[in-house]
Amino acid sequence: MSVLCIHQVSWLPCQFIDEEVFIVNERGINVTETKLIHREAVLQFGQKGDAPLNPHAITYLVTGSKLDLRRYVEDVEAEQLKCEIRRYSTEGNHVRWPVKGDQEYNRWFTCTLRHIKDLFTVTSFLRQPSNQPPSGRHDYHSWPAIEDREIFNTTVAMITKTLTPSVTAALGSTPRLHCQFAVDHKSPQVTVEWHRYHRGRRIRLFSHISHTGQMEGSGVELMNLINGDASFTVPHTEISSEGKYFCSVSVNPMSISMDIYLHIEESPRVSLNVGPTLYLQEGEEKKVICHAENYYPLDVEVVWHSEDLSASAQRVGGSRSKVLHNHVHSNHKNNLDNTYSLSASIYLTALSRDSGRQFTCNVSHQSLREPISQSFILVVTGPNFWVVFIVVDIFLLVVMYKLLPRLCSRKRKSAESLPY
Repeated sequence: MSVLCIHQVSWLPCQFIDEEVFIVNERGINVTETKLIHREAVLQFGQKGDAPLNPHAITYLVTGSKLDLRRYVEDVEAEQLKCEIRRYSTEGNHVRWPVKGDQEYNRWFTCTLRHIKDLFTVTSFLRQPSNQPPSGRHDYHSWPAIEDREIFNTTVAMITKTLTPSVTAALGSTPRLHCQFAVDHKSPQVTVEWHRYHRGRRIRLFSHISHTGQMEGSGVELMNLINGDASFTVPHTEISSEGKYFCSVSVNPMSISMDIYLHIEESPRVSLNVGPTLYLQEGEEKKVICHAENYYPLDVEVVWHSEDLSASAQRVGGSRSKVLHNHVHSNHKNNLDNTYSLSASIYLTALSRDSGRQFTCNVSHQSLREPISQSFILVVTGPNFWVVFIVVDIFLLVVMYKLLPRLCSRKRKSAESLPY
């Protein structure tokens, strides 16, 4: 079965998330509640008057306009998309959409296409021209019922897109949070805002109103806004930069906010308190510490292994690595920059049978594709090794002390016997 890219398909299966709004009286107070109803729908691309390709579903027939929704999800297989359609409420705000020869009123829907691997999110506003004036109440109080096989002739009025629904960045970097928009007519009055959610508060980072030129904040290039690029650059990330960001685009009577989550990840620095080779006398004890420092977020795994690299082990059938369970972990240390540090220690008692064995500390963290490893080789010496070593050194020094005067005397005699 062949796989079709989105530009090759004439329809997409969708979920229409309908809403049933009703008033509930709770202790004398009227409270509005909403019940969500999932219904089968189809997003169909074609011309006005086309027959529905799935006659058993609600059909949203998207006819030609300046904006082609499929162009914003190019090079993607249709099976990789999730499609969701909802009603859109203008909350009683009536504005004639500035398209020539169109009807006075409109019904609005949003269609969101999400990549199944969260690579992008595209939301479009579908406009259905209507002769019926709004009731003056909020739309959701007077929405007409939609039949199971109903057909809506729509055009795409506005599109927003982000290529970064989720972004991962290291400390001290300047990640770019992508936000793109397009409108179906020239010189639209667009308001672009960026916010972030921090410690329970929604903080404004940037805003720009196109028809007045009023701007607050920074992080968005004004020249890019002309071409519909409202991407925001986060300056010099810290741990506190992590969280949810919002790109909001408004063209009256429509407004949409895209959520973008920024994750901070910092890889650990791994080190040992010993060198590549550790010499111990038989029976000597040593505490070896593996340090994993300045990582974020908190989760980290430190595992010690040992492996016999001796020739005898190779002859038997190859060296075997085994996990050491006698290591001791410290508590997580919270550093000044809000990263974390941890250590895992092993206590060695030098035995001759362990000489030549390699000990390895493996550190795993979500910021790493593969664990970081630090190793050392244990060399166990005999109990009198250092005594013999010192005695040999002293003997050599005594021999040099005795021989040096004789060598000097011979050199003087040789020099005197030379003719002038």
